[in-house]
Amino acid sequence: MAYITLRDVQLAFGGPALLDGANFNLERGERVCLIGRNGEGKSTLLKLIDGTLQADQGEVLIQNGLSISMLTQDVPMDSGRVADIVADGAGEVADILRQYNQASDACVMGDMQACEHMGDLQHKMDQFDGWSLDTKVNTILAKMGLDPDADLADLSGGRKRRVLLARALLTQPDILLLDEPTNHLDVESIEWLEKFLLEQNNLTLLFISHDRSFVDRLATRIVELDRGTLRSYEGNYSRYLELKAQQMEAEEKQNALFDKKLAEEEAWIRQGIKARRTRNEGRVRALKDLREESKARRSQQGKVNMGVQTAQRSGKLVFDIENLSVSYDDTQLIHNFSSVVMRGDRIGLVGDNGVGKTTLIKAILGDIAHTGEVKTGTQLEIAYFDQLRNQLDLENTVANNVSEGSDFIDINGQRRHILSYLQDFLFSPERARTPVKALSGGERNRVLLAKLLVKPSNLIVMDEPTNDLDMVTLELLEEMLSEYKGTLLLISHDRAFMDNVVTSTWVFDGKGGIAEYIGGYQDYLAQRPSITPTTVKKDSPKAEKSNATQKTKLSYKDQRELEQLPQEIEQLEQEQAQLTDKLADGSWFIKDAEAATLASQRLSDIEEQLLEKLERWDALDSK
Repeated sequence: MAYITLRDVQLAFGGPALLDGANFNLERGERVCLIGRNGEGKSTLLKLIDGTLQADQGEVLIQNGLSISMLTQDVPMDSGRVADIVADGAGEVADILRQYNQASDACVMGDMQACEHMGDLQHKMDQFDGWSLDTKVNTILAKMGLDPDADLADLSGGRKRRVLLARALLTQPDILLLDEPTNHLDVESIEWLEKFLLEQNNLTLLFISHDRSFVDRLATRIVELDRGTLRSYEGNYSRYLELKAQQMEAEEKQNALFDKKLAEEEAWIRQGIKARRTRNEGRVRALKDLREESKARRSQQGKVNMGVQTAQRSGKLVFDIENLSVSYDDTQLIHNFSSVVMRGDRIGLVGDNGVGKTTLIKAILGDIAHTGEVKTGTQLEIAYFDQLRNQLDLENTVANNVSEGSDFIDINGQRRHILSYLQDFLFSPERARTPVKALSGGERNRVLLAKLLVKPSNLIVMDEPTNDLDMVTLELLEEMLSEYKGTLLLISHDRAFMDNVVTSTWVFDGKGGIAEYIGGYQDYLAQRPSITPTTVKKDSPKAEKSNATQKTKLSYKDQRELEQLPQEIEQLEQEQAQLTDKLADGSWFIKDAEAATLASQRLSDIEEQLLEKLERWDALDSK
């Protein structure tokens, strides 16, 4: 018998049914990933299984004696001792143990009533085998690398997830339900979670995730919730894509045949009595059935129609970053970082939570104080996607957030009504008039994307854009960014997204250092140095001093060139700024077209010279 069985389950909350005669089996030892578009009802299905919700119709059958634990996607902000929070996973016995410890402490202080109460609590501890709970808690915390005495409020999002997972696994459940376990985790934490779950023998998993790398590595089967129906696909996510494409093609052919037959019958019924000769009552009834079936048919949900407004091209140089450092209190987040960002670069920022990825972006954009220098290129038009969604007014509607109160917006020279534009992002007119605070996390991200892409840009900055987005929207966003002609700075923990979008990667070591690698996340893994004891031994202080001495040995000519280059670059940048200002309003072309054309050509020459000199400066400086 299957661990979990759903038979003809029906569930709705006023609109189209989230589960419409759904059927599903979960067998022992399976690791099943539940996928589907935002709002399809995936989290609702998990709540049906763990008993939080009840179905309107149908059966949810769970094999007798099975224990189920659920890890929700919400990370608590509460404070509390980690060991106590994990122990809560044991239920009533955890409360008895806590009372016993409190009574014991009070008894030591001379509270005789507490001493008497300890006797009753000791009996309950024996009854529930509560004495072993402390051992179990400490064992699982050690396994997960967590401090039992730490305060939950002081931990990072990734560490809080570990605490919740430890609590869920404390009683060694037969089935573990995970709702978006990788959300807001850094790459290191995601890879740790993958490894940990794969090492759990006999653990049956049912999990929701939009992280394709995580799903690919973990899932033994994919189950898709699509328009109220559950469809099963054996294998991982890559295999699902192949099978899904075949199914979609078959469904489209079937719908086309149905629509053709319906159109023929509608034409026949309109012909009139004489044209039809005799009235065929059976055919009339069949047409009525076809009409009802057509009304009941739920079409595939549309895809987000994502397009970016491109501003005029920026200068070839976007940012020249020299010895940039940022400190908070006594902690140096970024130490002497130098790099050059050119037009068309797509750079991914990778590192643990809290190492300074967002801080570096803000320092480069001039939003926070820093030491060192950042030279910004010309004609930059920036669109910023904020991971905290601070750009959204939660009390205002979706439409007003995107259009800022206007009924119309301009998209690449075309005037469009805001409600029409928002339909490209899967917001119906009714949903577009909904306050943002009523939306799910995935919907809020779509609002922010819609707002971001209204603005013409040649530099897009994205801080965790993939959180809460479904896989279809993720893939469309990938496609758009891959074709974007401007420059991209991207912070993301989605490894597949990074691999498909970025051309180079900045990796933070957590100690202020940032290393640059060509390619995406997998390319970084292949290129990163492996430090062995032998390597460490070779890099002695004496050797480092010798290497440093060797690096500074330039010829007299090269040394003079290196000293003069900053002044030459600065002069070119000043001339570039002056010409850009003079050409900005177009009036020069009216007054003196020949001179303005020559100035425009000179501007292009300056960009090329700047690029050559910056590359030469970088080459000499690295020696």
